[in-house]
Amino acid sequence: MQIPFVAVIFVILAGACISIQAPINAALGRAVQSPLVAAAISFAVGFVLLTLAAFASGDGRGFATAFRQDWKLWLGGILGAFYVWTIVWTLPRMGVVTAICAMALGQMVAAIILDRVGAFGLPVREVSIPRIVAALMVAGGLVLSRF
Repeated sequence: MQIPFVAVIFVILAGACISIQAPINAALGRAVQSPLVAAAISFAVGFVLLTLAAFASGDGRGFATAFRQDWKLWLGGILGAFYVWTIVWTLPRMGVVTAICAMALGQMVAAIILDRVGAFGLPVREVSIPRIVAALMVAGGLVLSRF
């Protein structure tokens, strides 16, 4: 399967945004003296922006159908909140590179498992040696980031 070049570029940009967002949120956490408040502010700003964009693009009706969906599909918000709070709390202790490496390792391991089981209706992708080596390389990057 061919991966669209534009999609890869957007995901790379999103990854850069995560790396930039992390120290901004950590600085906010220090400024307000609470990682929880900083995470809440981050989510509130994102919520307002995305809500406005949804209505401006004509997708606002999706909010009504969201309430009729399986509760498990709402867990993404909990997971996102945990991520934002965790990165705000740990970044000053670990540094940006180590925190992002640790996050990437968690993403890689979870992604391999999710691909293997075809989670949430996604196509099943087998666990392969190259995928395992990729995760091990990220783990190596995590170790090296501390030196």
